[in-house]
Amino acid sequence: MSGEGDAPAVETLTPLDAAAELERLAGEIARHDAAYHQNDAPLISDAEYDQLRRRNDALEAAFPELVRDDSPSKRVGAPVRDGFGKVTHARPMLSLGNAFSDEDVADFLDRVRRFLNLGDDEAVETVAEPKIDGLSLSIRYEGRALKYAATRGDGTVGEDVTANVRTIADVPGTLPAGAPDILEVRGEVYMSRDDFARLNAAQEEAGAKVFANPRNAAAGSLRQLDTGVTASRPLRFFGYAWGEVSEPLGATVAEARRRFAEWGFQLNEPSAVCGSLGALLEYYADISGRRAELPYDIDGIVYKVNRLDWQDRLGFVSRAPRWAIAHKFPAEKAETRLNEITIQVGRTGTLTPVANLEPVTVGGVVVSRATLHNEDEIKRKDVREGDAVIVQRAGDVIPQVVEAVAAKRPADSKPFVFPEVCPECGSLAVREADEAARRCTGGLICPAQAVERLKHFVSRNAFDIEGLGGKHIEAFWADGLIKMPADIFRLGGQRDAIAEREGWGEKSIDNLLAALDERADIELPRFIFALGIRQVGQATARLLAKHYGSLGAWTEAMAEAQDRDGEAYATLVDIDGIGPGVAEDVLAFFAEAHNREVVDDLAGLVRVAAFEIADTSGSPVAGKTVVFTGTLETMGRSEAKARAEELGAKVSGSVSKKTDMVIAGPGAGSKLKKAEELGVSVLTEAEWSALIGRG
Repeated sequence: MSGEGDAPAVETLTPLDAAAELERLAGEIARHDAAYHQNDAPLISDAEYDQLRRRNDALEAAFPELVRDDSPSKRVGAPVRDGFGKVTHARPMLSLGNAFSDEDVADFLDRVRRFLNLGDDEAVETVAEPKIDGLSLSIRYEGRALKYAATRGDGTVGEDVTANVRTIADVPGTLPAGAPDILEVRGEVYMSRDDFARLNAAQEEAGAKVFANPRNAAAGSLRQLDTGVTASRPLRFFGYAWGEVSEPLGATVAEARRRFAEWGFQLNEPSAVCGSLGALLEYYADISGRRAELPYDIDGIVYKVNRLDWQDRLGFVSRAPRWAIAHKFPAEKAETRLNEITIQVGRTGTLTPVANLEPVTVGGVVVSRATLHNEDEIKRKDVREGDAVIVQRAGDVIPQVVEAVAAKRPADSKPFVFPEVCPECGSLAVREADEAARRCTGGLICPAQAVERLKHFVSRNAFDIEGLGGKHIEAFWADGLIKMPADIFRLGGQRDAIAEREGWGEKSIDNLLAALDERADIELPRFIFALGIRQVGQATARLLAKHYGSLGAWTEAMAEAQDRDGEAYATLVDIDGIGPGVAEDVLAFFAEAHNREVVDDLAGLVRVAAFEIADTSGSPVAGKTVVFTGTLETMGRSEAKARAEELGAKVSGSVSKKTDMVIAGPGAGSKLKKAEELGVSVLTEAEWSALIGRG
């Protein structure tokens, strides 16, 4: 499956739909990361990959409580490929967030303003640069001599390609006097279009591999174990960014770029310093119109806040800086035929319609399937089997079905009738009044749900049991060896039955049992996530674990919180990032006797470690519950909350008797009043800054 299609508006999704979609996106994007970064053989185009990221970001913004620990937003690149030495970057090599419209760019500037708490009349000067479609590289100089060079890798550890980089003419071996003693120059290795055409012609004539595009050719050429091959390839390098430096490069990005040029690095030009949104969009339109004239491939424009002191304040969120964004070029469309609509049943019982398409190439990618998401989407677009449809490479794990071509509809066409029973188990498929999805009511008796829930339980971000993959789960479930999660840890008593299965020898059984013994020790966030509670992804599981500390404390609190008027319930919904919606799903899980039995059964077989909080012993606010209210004048609300959490504080959205302090700015209302009524300590913004050492 190369992608998933016609994604409904995020605001129409239920949390369960969003959680299932985020799970699919995490797995699919990880697969494409490995193909792109490790193997230099992408399975989809850059534009389609960007749309996967965009959909993931939109879902996470709408459902922050569902952000997964393995989220693509927390990850950059892929691990180092075998055959290369490893280099740990002194500063992580992060990726960029994406913008796909003028509104997205305006939102980026607005976020910068809000975070820095800037006045409306204060300009945000931004540098605009062409976004090179190449391979990211970091080159470290010590004593102004080239020390080593490394690819991005997973953002933290890259591949040592020093010998190969020394063969690139654009990379200086030494830097002139005046350059910093320690300097990590970062940029892109690329191949010009003309050089790419000549290389492919030579490859074809020699009967060797022909490359798909200049980016693949550059990446494959740089990542050769034989340096002689790299030296024979026409690689180039743009150096325009930096990692660790021993002294400041200037006050602005523009000033730093000028110094790079003085030291002998080629820059990705034309660039521009823009003082307004209009200037940025004018630059984007100009470069987009001249894109075909450039001697190298670009896939968008990068905007960076020009002032470096502002960049320092803005910092980073997850895998990307807050001070930069990539404005990408638009996706492509194609027409094909929808042959059949089939129904898939997910782990949570959601019935998802899938469009099976006549294979069509959309911008170099062969597309054969697209999700239709739910029955409302099918009705809204009046998509039918046999229709000619427009497919767009955008939005979800596989491309979108944008619309049906009504003029080409067969005369005997009939609207699709969505099933009211589960195609897997025959149980009733119901749809709640406030939900878009229809769900199977079979639960663990439904093969699709039972098996998928067990697969989730052993997945990488849950119990992560090596040697017990999806196919094994399916086979063991079909043979009755496992029905419930705890049965997995009883497989030691099924040794003879396992041995009778094809492919299971003594050694493989020993390895499995050893893995089970190892994974019987598990961290609390993983345990909570493994339970598969609706709306509880990795991020929410971590929030719960951090707040309650131990499995016993959590389960006891959930029992007490069944009383919606009690203190335990108020505490649960007050956790920043939880709220009433997530709380209700957690409590609904514990309200079912069979779910409590699952937890108790597991607790008797595994050892769940209490949550360990990072050492913030030197922080004056470590372990304190704080609430921000009113208008903050020297920093944005997001910056203030991020700083508090870094110092070990718990940020809450409401005031209760468990609140330790309230930071109140001008305009503080009901929260300030409640703090005063409860006798909670109230600090001004200046007092807070002095307390945390920021003043």
